[in-house]
Amino acid sequence: MNPATDAFGKSIAEVRTQVARAVVGQTEAVDLMLCTLLAGGHALLEGVPGTGKTLLVRSLAASLSLGSNRIQFTPDLMPSDITGTNIFQMQKGSFETVKGPVFTELLLADEINRTPPKTQAALLEAMQERQVTLDGKRHELSPFFTVFATQNPIEFEGTYPLPEAQRDRFLLWIGMDYPSETEEDEILRRANQASPLEPPRPAMTSEEVAGAQRLVRAVHVDEPVLAYARKLVRATRRHDDIQLGAGPRAGVALLGASKAWAALSGRDFLTPDDLKRMSVPVLRHRLVLKAESEIEGVNAAEVLKEVCSAVEVPR
Repeated sequence: MNPATDAFGKSIAEVRTQVARAVVGQTEAVDLMLCTLLAGGHALLEGVPGTGKTLLVRSLAASLSLGSNRIQFTPDLMPSDITGTNIFQMQKGSFETVKGPVFTELLLADEINRTPPKTQAALLEAMQERQVTLDGKRHELSPFFTVFATQNPIEFEGTYPLPEAQRDRFLLWIGMDYPSETEEDEILRRANQASPLEPPRPAMTSEEVAGAQRLVRAVHVDEPVLAYARKLVRATRRHDDIQLGAGPRAGVALLGASKAWAALSGRDFLTPDDLKRMSVPVLRHRLVLKAESEIEGVNAAEVLKEVCSAVEVPR
């Protein structure tokens, strides 16, 4: 095994251990959030309230020696509440920049669909360019800046659904379900302890996280596997149940996320199985199904499984 890959695997194992000190279960969500960060993207978290989304982001940040902030999106939230603003200081006779919560590494945008599109759009420049413009002056964000935006999959009253162009900015869709019976017993046992649990300890430095991102970018991809990624994306545009298939950005996202998954799996090369494994988290939120198909109960995850079955896997 490549020594760098071996060291990376040990560090990631320790990250998982530290996150588990605070969060019970949700192992798949943890791995997909790591994929998001290592691939340099952002993720849309979907789950009912109380499944530990805020705690998960904070615990992951602590285990990676990164900072974190949380924004509760509400109908009256303004763009400046996210990005910050310039305030005139009477005593100094000059403007002073007050940076908003977007100036962090891991940002939890809680219930992003509760705020109007103008405020949602305030995140777009930060997500795409990793910078914020205040009164014409650009301010660079952290190279680790990652948005984890949450949505409640049940409650839609008083919400502003994300348009397709904004959903396409998210590398992954991550579903968070209820814990199992055993996991819920453990949650209650921890809550019943007399002394508080110790918080997660740093398992990686920020320099090691940067090295892990470089390791992911260096994952080898053979030409047939690259062609397979292209075929998977293009096949979504021809499926009978899909009105709007995945675009070119989806192919880039599928490749990047799958390379991160390969690295987390202990390999320095990409396989077709990595692409199939990541097809639902990467493509699900980018597809628009036909109205008649949705009425019949068809969902995007089922359609993507059909697409993967129909596309020939390279030898």
